[in-house]
Amino acid sequence: MTRQITYQENLLPLSRKELVERLQQALSKGRFEHVCRVEQTAIELAQLYNVDVEKASIAGLCHDYAKQRPDEDFIKLIHQRKMSPELLQYGNAIWHGVVGAELVKDELGVHDEDILNAIRQHTTGGQYMTKLAQIIYMADYIEPGRDFPGVEEARRITKTDLGAGVAYQTKHTLNYLIAAGQPVYPKTIDTYNAWVPKYRKEIN
Repeated sequence: MTRQITYQENLLPLSRKELVERLQQALSKGRFEHVCRVEQTAIELAQLYNVDVEKASIAGLCHDYAKQRPDEDFIKLIHQRKMSPELLQYGNAIWHGVVGAELVKDELGVHDEDILNAIRQHTTGGQYMTKLAQIIYMADYIEPGRDFPGVEEARRITKTDLGAGVAYQTKHTLNYLIAAGQPVYPKTIDTYNAWVPKYRKEIN
């Protein structure tokens, strides 16, 4: 399925083959294999929920494009683009999505805001998320290489109700961060408040 996808120029100036080659140069073997699995999962969810398959493919492949960049690249961009100074309090786990989308735009030529927002939100979620953003958020969480307690339940819920999947992931991620004593990015709390109470019956 993925090999047959051709991208419209308004979405990406590269072919899928060219994009894959760029990703192979930017990522380790393990990380590259992960983004390919996320792409495939995103495509399956896009078909299930009637979302643009080309956008799902591009966002799935590009979501971790900046994951292995040095911190200095992100800090420089935060200052250059006059992004929220509070971002400087966090690290790669937040930066590679929120700030990394700027690198996807600059270096890969992706200017579609639906795709870029899906990349920005793939680790933090958002109070409002398009269906594409929900798909990338969940595809990253449930791709076939993931193996953690609750992942099968997350897969089942996501294939039944995409919004409930978002709520399930958000609840479990926030619980994990709190239990580990990790800082919680404010937008993750916004995501929790927007999605978890709404779907509490479906995810309990």
